[in-house]
Amino acid sequence: MYDIFMKTLPFFALIGVGFWAGKTRFFTEEATAYLTKFVFYFALSAMLFKFSSNLSLGDLLNWDFIFAYLCATTLVYILATIVSLVRKKPMAEAAIEAQCAVIGNVGFLGIPMLALLMGQDAVGHVMMVLAVDLLVFGSLVVMIIVGSRDGRMHVGIFKTLAKGLIKNPMIVSIIIGLAWSAWEIPIPAPLNEFMSMLGAAATPGALFAIGASLASKSAERVETAAWLSVCKLLLHPLAVTYFAVFVFPVDPYAAAVMIAAASLPVAGNIYMIAQHYNVAPQRVSASILISTAVSIVTVSVVIAWVTPLYS
Repeated sequence: MYDIFMKTLPFFALIGVGFWAGKTRFFTEEATAYLTKFVFYFALSAMLFKFSSNLSLGDLLNWDFIFAYLCATTLVYILATIVSLVRKKPMAEAAIEAQCAVIGNVGFLGIPMLALLMGQDAVGHVMMVLAVDLLVFGSLVVMIIVGSRDGRMHVGIFKTLAKGLIKNPMIVSIIIGLAWSAWEIPIPAPLNEFMSMLGAAATPGALFAIGASLASKSAERVETAAWLSVCKLLLHPLAVTYFAVFVFPVDPYAAAVMIAAASLPVAGNIYMIAQHYNVAPQRVSASILISTAVSIVTVSVVIAWVTPLYS
């Protein structure tokens, strides 16, 4: 446990440096926004392309893995939704809270951290988690919010979802990388070196950007944020453990990576959705802040806990 904590500490230290830079205004909100764009559209995309271009669709498309993660995530999603509705919150707010309960910071934090802590083979499994999060639950939250406001589903919702997915560089870079691999196109040495250099900026850039963005978050509505943090950091990895270990025959190493990915704190992109649709952005902000702070300990505990599954 201590060894794992010492390995995760540098990641959270980088987040802490970013938080300090944002809090002291050494890094303004505008600067943070541009750094996030650089990581999102360039560095992380290069990293994902480099990884996915060395994989095949067969390596990623494991249906037991997908169903285990999907069932576990759906279970916690439904629980968080029911709790929200019992508190008499509108359906749009219930959807946002459920999103906080199950969607972790897999892209910015999970891929670089788990690749280094659990090995490069973890990346393919983490990308499958990311794909389910984006394609299924990222689409679901938009459909619920828009549908609950309009009172019905319409074609415009699906156009919005399609545009969002097409414009998402993480999805695009994974698809291009897999296509490159499927066609067995050799990667020219200069392109490979370029992708390596650009992708190397993803880890420090992403972690710094997470910290700097947290500096502008507030911890209002602490009770709700604490409940959602419990869902994300505790209930979600426990549910994933149950389905991946006892229900579906998931490979032990893949199951360990899935559980570790499920233990990550609330994703920052949920705040963008909440802000865009004006649905409880302060509640999301507090959930991101609290879950990230607590995850300094809980992520290390979970990784130490799952290590015996494959070691």
